[in-house]
Amino acid sequence: MSIREIVSTTGAPSAIGTYSQAVRVGQMVWLSGQIPLDPETMTLVGDNTPEGIAMQIHQAFRNLAAVAEAAGGSLNDAVKVNLYLTDLSHFGKVNEIMANYFVPPYPARAAVGVASLPRGAAFEAEAVLMLPG
Repeated sequence: MSIREIVSTTGAPSAIGTYSQAVRVGQMVWLSGQIPLDPETMTLVGDNTPEGIAMQIHQAFRNLAAVAEAAGGSLNDAVKVNLYLTDLSHFGKVNEIMANYFVPPYPARAAVGVASLPRGAAFEAEAVLMLPG
C-alpha cells in the first residue's frame, strides 16, 4: 500500500507530461508547476504584451489554487513557492498579482529566470503545502 495519494482536478489543466498535478503524503502536498493553460481548452491564455503577461500570471495562480483545493487545502497553506519567468522584468507584476492569491505571512519563495517554458508560457508556479491537522 502506497502512502502517496495522487491529487487530480478538472479545475486545472491535465498533466501534459509524465507527472501528476500533485502528490500528497500525510499533511504535505507537492503541487506540480502550473503554466497559464485554460483547463477547459488546454490553450495558453494571454500573450507577451503587459496585459497578456498579467493574464498568464493570474491563470497560473488560479490553476495552482485549484490543485491546492483538490488536495484539501488552499494557497494559504503554502510553505514554499517556486516561480519561473522567461523575463525577469515581470518580477514586479508577479509580486503585485501574487498578493491577490496569498496572504501574509507569505510562504518562502524563489523566483527564477528561465530560457523557456512549456507551450511558450512566460510564467510557471509550483508550491509545497503543509495542510492543517
